[in-house]
Amino acid sequence: MEAFFHAYKAFTDKPDEMLAKRGLARVHHRILFFVARYPGLSVKDLLAALDVTKQAINMPLRQLVEMGLIASMAAAHDKRVKQLSLTQEGRKLEETLHREQAKLLMQAFAHTGETATEGWMAVNAQLAGKHAAPTA
Repeated sequence: MEAFFHAYKAFTDKPDEMLAKRGLARVHHRILFFVARYPGLSVKDLLAALDVTKQAINMPLRQLVEMGLIASMAAAHDKRVKQLSLTQEGRKLEETLHREQAKLLMQAFAHTGETATEGWMAVNAQLAGKHAAPTA
């Protein structure tokens, strides 16, 4: 458990620092992450992906929209449905955050080898098993 704690800290330290410079936090990173992977994601599907309430996501999502990092548009099929996508600046920030974390993982994978990497992927898949990907 201690190794996992320190690994997660190492995984999030640099992105947290980068976000803090913009007045943002890890919750903002989570939102950017899912919107980047599922362009056009509805707010409802974002809530499901993050397993949070609308109240919990309201302020950080609004901040990202106000900062010009996320665009929120009415869906063509139903004007009541808000679909989210990254703006050019939002994409740039998310890619920078993603690159930092991917670099850290790739270094660890290169150091520990294929068997360890496959084991790590299997453990993560098992831990995440109850969470399905958004439907967007």
